[in-house]
Amino acid sequence: MPDVCRPCPTTFHALMFLAFMVLFPAVSFGQESASTMPANAHAKSYSSGWECDKNYREAEGQCKAVIAPSNAYLTGKTYDEGWDCRRGYLKTAGACVAITVPKNAFLGSSGGRWECNRGYLTVKDTCVAVKVPANGYLADSSYGTGWACNRGFRAIEDACVAVKVPENGYFVDGSYGVGWECERGYHAVGDACVAVDVPDNGYFVGAASNSAWKCERGFYAVDNACLAVILPENAHLDYSGNDWECDRPYRKKRDACL
Repeated sequence: MPDVCRPCPTTFHALMFLAFMVLFPAVSFGQESASTMPANAHAKSYSSGWECDKNYREAEGQCKAVIAPSNAYLTGKTYDEGWDCRRGYLKTAGACVAITVPKNAFLGSSGGRWECNRGYLTVKDTCVAVKVPANGYLADSSYGTGWACNRGFRAIEDACVAVKVPENGYFVDGSYGVGWECERGYHAVGDACVAVDVPDNGYFVGAASNSAWKCERGFYAVDNACLAVILPENAHLDYSGNDWECDRPYRKKRDACL
């Protein structure tokens, strides 16, 4: 007698197919996506669906070719316009406009802008020759005046003026200040360098004022002198060395430690 409970091969295969479609519905979706893929497109590598080929852009479910204007080339990029201008042209309002290089200028290495030749400065859309004053030289700079002064001179408006260094002073090359500083042991008073009067038990610190000295440890400054610090009982010199403080657990009260 035949086993009526066991399904026949045809029924078994049909049941397996239905079960597969229930468990893996994405297979049918992938087939549907592939069937609706437009021209100039390809399936995505790491997900379902499709994307346009290089130099094509999606528009209304289709892949339309990126059209570059005159004097441009396709970049293959998936962002921005997908094209860029050739050297010597500038992207302007969806077109590539030729860059006009003025006289005494050259097209920069990037190809998207021009620069003035050495000895010229950019003034609006032209290159103007640099006028170097006496005692000056042509600077390697495309901004500012385009010139600098020789050592010993300073730029004042459109001229290079000699710096008058006083006795016991030396020239300082800078765009600010008076252009000179005093030698060690001297300080500036007006247009002169005056010797610093260091009192006994003091030492020179190089400050740019008449207080260019400090007292040695154990002494404190009073006017132009260094007086000895007198320690009361149960006291010691503080961190500066020019004053005192009480030992623990004493507290300072006037000139004593109580």
